[in-house]
Amino acid sequence: MFSMVLSSYAPVPTYTLARLKYNGGGDWYADRTALPNLIRFCNQNLKTNFRAEDETVEAGSAEIFHYPFIFMTGHGNVIFSDQDVRNLRKYLTGGGFLHICDNYGLDKFIRPQMKKIFPELDFVELPLNHPIYHQKFDFPNGLPKIHEHDSKRPQGYGLIYNGRLVCFYDVECDLGNGWEDLGTYAGDSQETRLKALRMGANLVQYALTQ
Repeated sequence: MFSMVLSSYAPVPTYTLARLKYNGGGDWYADRTALPNLIRFCNQNLKTNFRAEDETVEAGSAEIFHYPFIFMTGHGNVIFSDQDVRNLRKYLTGGGFLHICDNYGLDKFIRPQMKKIFPELDFVELPLNHPIYHQKFDFPNGLPKIHEHDSKRPQGYGLIYNGRLVCFYDVECDLGNGWEDLGTYAGDSQETRLKALRMGANLVQYALTQ
């Protein structure tokens, strides 16, 4: 469905990245500055040509197929309707990519909802040699730790459909928080933020070239 276009000059943006809006009451709108900052970083470091601002797309909308990479985050409840389930499955099996970021508290809600989309699949922890950790930037130890919650190691999970990674899920990491404007969270450092942006760029590059 999608292929990556790397260009030093392109007057018209090639793609737009999107945030997933979902029902259930969870704060799908969290990490407000995350995607524009990731887009800027990718355009500068991967030579992509994304539109400068992200857009919002609903899980059951036909517009979802316009976006090669969709970001989902939040702390609370998630409910996918039957229409959402059918739409997201068609999107993901047709070439789309979903990055889910557990902003702390999402895990118990998102896992059963993703199971509705892919009842035949389980989230598997990706090994450290998985290509997603070795794109433009090398992460030999896997996901960087961005925010501390329960003193647990960061974990990167995936849903793999017919040999293709269709969904990446970061837990105990908070990549999206790391993409936000510096100073958004007390104690953040430019070094940690750079790690988060580099890992985010790896996700985008992998999603658009696999």
